[in-house]
Amino acid sequence: MKIGMIVAMEREIESAMAAFGAPVRRETVTGIDVSVYKIGEHEVYLTRSGAGEIYAAGAAQTLITKYGVQAIINYGIVGGLTEEMSLCRTAVVEKVVHYDFDTSAIDGCEPARYISYPSVFLETDKALLERACGAVPGLKRVVCASGDKFVADPEKKRELHEKFGADICEMEAAGILLTADRAGVPVLMIKSVSDSLFGGAEEAEKSVEQAAGECVKALMAVLYSA
Repeated sequence: MKIGMIVAMEREIESAMAAFGAPVRRETVTGIDVSVYKIGEHEVYLTRSGAGEIYAAGAAQTLITKYGVQAIINYGIVGGLTEEMSLCRTAVVEKVVHYDFDTSAIDGCEPARYISYPSVFLETDKALLERACGAVPGLKRVVCASGDKFVADPEKKRELHEKFGADICEMEAAGILLTADRAGVPVLMIKSVSDSLFGGAEEAEKSVEQAAGECVKALMAVLYSA
């Protein structure tokens, strides 16, 4: 299978590159660096999008249009919104809510919902999710709050959890999922907590490599699963 793989930050992508070994080739397409790997039965196209929904959506579209990927995997670090989602806890995303999207003033659609969708929640691919849970026992299924801001304030984190039932927050998932869904490409998202409920930028800075490494461990198990 052709798999597109998107990660936001340089320090996150380094963990995957170390695990994957030497790429088959490297290319730059529309300003995006893509490293191509052969992993098990899969051809993997790995790219660093940059932070935020717009960069992430652009990377997803490039992988779909240029390489014809049949699935997209997004992995990376996130903020924990509950005490359960502690430092380096790894999870698989079941649903995403783009919490800062709001067209209600013009169309009456509830905040955080795209009018063409029945709910504020965007769902990842069920088959890929089940495969990940089978390959990595104990992997927690979570709701991800996604928006174009780094959330450091514990009160804002609690608000996102209370309003949407979200377990984690980050900045790319909605852009990737919306782009892939429009193209009919299934998405799997594996995330690990780099800053806990009462953590912030300082904690994330210290934990990024460890959290990204936990993601890659789960990722490798999924890629080599039957």
